[in-house]
Amino acid sequence: MEKQYALGLLGMGVMGRSLALNLERHSYRVIGYDPTPVLPTGFPVKLATSVEQLVTALEPPRVFLMMIPAGPPVDLAIASLRPHLAPGDVIIDGGNSFFSDTERRVKELMPDGLHFIGMGVSGGESGALWGPSLMPGGAPEAWETLKPMFEAIAARADDGQPCVTYIGRGGSGHFVKMVHNGIEYGDMQLIAEIYDLLHRGAGLSNGELAARFAHWNEGPLRSYLIEITASILARMDEETGQHLVELILDEAAQKGTGKWTSQTALDVGAAIPTINAAVEARLISSIREERLAASAKLGQAAPFTGDVKRLVAAAEQALYASKLISYAQGMSLLRMASMGYNWGLDYAAIVRVWRAGCIIRAALLDDIAAAFQRDPELPNLLMDDIFAQAVLERQAAWRDVVQTGAGLGIPLPATGASLAYFDAYRSARLPANLIQAQRDYFGAHTYQRRDKPGVFHTQWENEVAST
Repeated sequence: MEKQYALGLLGMGVMGRSLALNLERHSYRVIGYDPTPVLPTGFPVKLATSVEQLVTALEPPRVFLMMIPAGPPVDLAIASLRPHLAPGDVIIDGGNSFFSDTERRVKELMPDGLHFIGMGVSGGESGALWGPSLMPGGAPEAWETLKPMFEAIAARADDGQPCVTYIGRGGSGHFVKMVHNGIEYGDMQLIAEIYDLLHRGAGLSNGELAARFAHWNEGPLRSYLIEITASILARMDEETGQHLVELILDEAAQKGTGKWTSQTALDVGAAIPTINAAVEARLISSIREERLAASAKLGQAAPFTGDVKRLVAAAEQALYASKLISYAQGMSLLRMASMGYNWGLDYAAIVRVWRAGCIIRAALLDDIAAAFQRDPELPNLLMDDIFAQAVLERQAAWRDVVQTGAGLGIPLPATGASLAYFDAYRSARLPANLIQAQRDYFGAHTYQRRDKPGVFHTQWENEVAST
């Protein structure tokens, strides 16, 4: 086979096909391979019939992009390629692989001179076809080779910059994509909670809410998720004539990246309660039959009887403040991971990559990038003067929304967790002193004192008697 292809693409599912067409449109010829291809009629990209044919169609150093499910399939694909490769060849994993698997693969391929890149790809089918957000990390030696190609196919922000940058070594690219998805979980749950409060609680119709979200999308809340929420709420079901959203089952699925974000945050010691609440909310939604039984036994939420206009205005402010907290937690997680894994992440550059093409693209991201540009070592977005003021200005409305939800019995787990995080973060003193005393009481775990240095243990009153 003639060596005229720029890239070999393994996995011709929806994302693989879309990226292939995007690359071809930008003059990067693609040859694909899939052991069980199911392609649309007339699909224009050439397919190899074997891995060997795929490899021989590329001029060294060869570049391979895998768009296949995470886990063992990735290792199997690498194993099928490896006997045919030579030093300098590049393998890119564009799936949602766990970052530690990517770290392992980078190290395993390095002795053979093979360069492995773990690349987060966000934007779904449309983004892959017309311009995704790309987060490549791994072998730095491969970046200069890949840079022109990725910059050509990536989404463009409003300032014309491509939404791709080299993230860092090891599994950092997939880690950043994982955190992106965690923020996405938080953002989606926050929007759903405000929808629930205003629809089920305050009685606003789907049409009224569609108009409200469309209006919010013209201001500080402007984002892809707010935009599509307005579109979803306005959509009518052709078969029944009802709003389609009312016919969709209230069980939210998940593919695992949100759970990974929560688990990894615990490993590195980062507090991300908004994102955790979003993951847990999906878990609760999945036990629908149990919820139906509980609703019959335990009762339903009460309707809102106050000033609806005031609640709607407060909801806008609470949603902005909570969204900011979700981003703040995600960036804090990135910061702690960067220090722990010695990645040296450029937070401003990462945020700029999210400004177009990806699911969490939002007007807010320009301001977040600017905050990290002003202070690359910013420990938390809440410590930036502009964001601190933005949250403080919305604090009263935020509290009003959380209190209203609690009073009605409408769950606002992510919104409430966001407010609790804000209050805990700004507390000069937390009740952990009592927890330390309890630990010392029952387990002699010792404690430190505020008034003098050292490590202490107390023989607590009644301790002997209680044991």
